[in-house]
Amino acid sequence: MRFQFRDKKLEALYTEEKNAHKYPSVDDFFEVMAVIQAALDERDLYANKGLRFEKLSGQRGKQGQRSLRLNKQWRLIVTLEADEEGSYLQIIDIEDYH
Repeated sequence: MRFQFRDKKLEALYTEEKNAHKYPSVDDFFEVMAVIQAALDERDLYANKGLRFEKLSGQRGKQGQRSLRLNKQWRLIVTLEADEEGSYLQIIDIEDYH
């Protein structure tokens, strides 16, 4: 599945492993990014139960934000977007859920 980063810091983490030491879940991040890249569309993400791909509740849910589990503590926050080429994930942030 196609994806793009909203935050330049996350893009630098993905492309150059820049500041990887600041993210305790960096190995999990790369594993989830590989799953996203291999997915044909969001249905593949929903089918992978370990990711717990789900829409967030409240105001963030109204903004279309979803989360993917990196590990028990950390989540990758994304939105589903579309353009002339089809749908893609916009990677927003890595957040601590504790």
